[in-house]
Amino acid sequence: MSPKTLLLLLLFLVYNPFAHSIYFNFSGFHSNEAASKIFYEGDASNINDDIQLINGWSRVGRVSFVDHVHLYDSTTQNLSDFSTHFTFTMDPLDSSADVYDGLTFFLAPPDFQLPPNSAAGYLGLCNSSTCSITTSTGRFIAIEFDSWQNEWDPPTQHMGVCINSLSSAAYVKWNSSLHVREVADARIHYDGKTKNLTVLLTYENYHRSYNLSYVVDLMRFLPERVMVGFTAATGRTTGLYTIHSWEFNSTLAIEEADPSKTAISWVVVLLIVMGILAVGVGLALLMFFKKRSRPKQAVERGINFTSMNNDFERGAGPKRFSYEALVLATNNFSNEKKLGAGGFGNVYKGFLIDLDMAVAVKRISRGSQQGKREYMTEVKVISQLRHRNLVQLIGWCHEQGELLLVYEIMSNGSLDSHLFGKRRPLKWAVRYKIAIGLASALFYLHEEWEQCVVHRDIKSSNVMLDSGF
Repeated sequence: MSPKTLLLLLLFLVYNPFAHSIYFNFSGFHSNEAASKIFYEGDASNINDDIQLINGWSRVGRVSFVDHVHLYDSTTQNLSDFSTHFTFTMDPLDSSADVYDGLTFFLAPPDFQLPPNSAAGYLGLCNSSTCSITTSTGRFIAIEFDSWQNEWDPPTQHMGVCINSLSSAAYVKWNSSLHVREVADARIHYDGKTKNLTVLLTYENYHRSYNLSYVVDLMRFLPERVMVGFTAATGRTTGLYTIHSWEFNSTLAIEEADPSKTAISWVVVLLIVMGILAVGVGLALLMFFKKRSRPKQAVERGINFTSMNNDFERGAGPKRFSYEALVLATNNFSNEKKLGAGGFGNVYKGFLIDLDMAVAVKRISRGSQQGKREYMTEVKVISQLRHRNLVQLIGWCHEQGELLLVYEIMSNGSLDSHLFGKRRPLKWAVRYKIAIGLASALFYLHEEWEQCVVHRDIKSSNVMLDSGF
């Protein structure tokens, strides 16, 4: 990534406070992506491209997705819709037994620990000390596939909903004995508006399905962000629990402050269109400076930093960073941190400890008059843009003869790497969402801001995807 393309990082970085989404689809778990996104605990492991939760007796295993799901917005009280689809098998191993405790899909706080002594009927969710105690870190909601009847269970093998307790809030009879070693196909959906949680369980060679529906307000029981995953446990009998595939999708819509504008609540990407300001942008900005009686010749000769400081620091906006802070963040602009180089300077990856944030730091080449104009333009003009699909410049620094610009950084790379690289192909629905988000940003630049900003360099390599993509 070169600084030439990184220039428009601030222009098309989609800082999208109006949609928070997570989507993934693992048909197997042997890929590098799956290895980096699935966290294994207890007896859980990756065996032959599957997740093996348990293999043995009196065991417990758990896996979870490393990124947390934004379940609801506490300000607007909007709840996320989410759906998950997974396949699994339960094998008792012991030919004389057909019951072997159970497996769950769960949602819980991010700091929810795998409890000790949580095998057998505790299903990896709690133990004898915690199963009746609800704390801020002990809350959970789980869909259980329970084949062992404990004293707190219904009088049958069952599929149920557990809320901060192993006692089912709702359940349907599920005869696991009929489905030993058969692949189960489970689909769970939650509607944030109706608060309806539905579960559908089917088997390929079985004529009927198992259906469960329960209305529950997840905001009453869980924090804003949650972890999602699976637990499984065995007790006195052996068992082998295996997850073969897992797909998950969530979308949290957050209303805009101005209800007269239509929010594209399901845009799942943050856009970074990184490129040099086109000729049309340059002309518009020159007119902007002329109106403020700043002669072009003054810009060519150099920058009045005292005047710039007064302008930049007036009111809310990008933050002024010290040179020492950016040197520390980039390890003194080391080559190992270098993301790219171009005509105006270099771009480095950094980490701001005070803000707990990964950033991209652009270092303008010394002596570049065009780079100086670019620096002034970005801080004074582009940072005024306000749109859900445009991010604001995080900060700036001009000390010790250096001109530095600080932007957010996108961890999932550019769109072209997903379209033409070796990554998993994007579904058409996701591509459509990306196109809608880009169109919304362009319409704002062309029609809705006080000046028309023309981009003229839209391409897939200039569209970046964030960590929640």
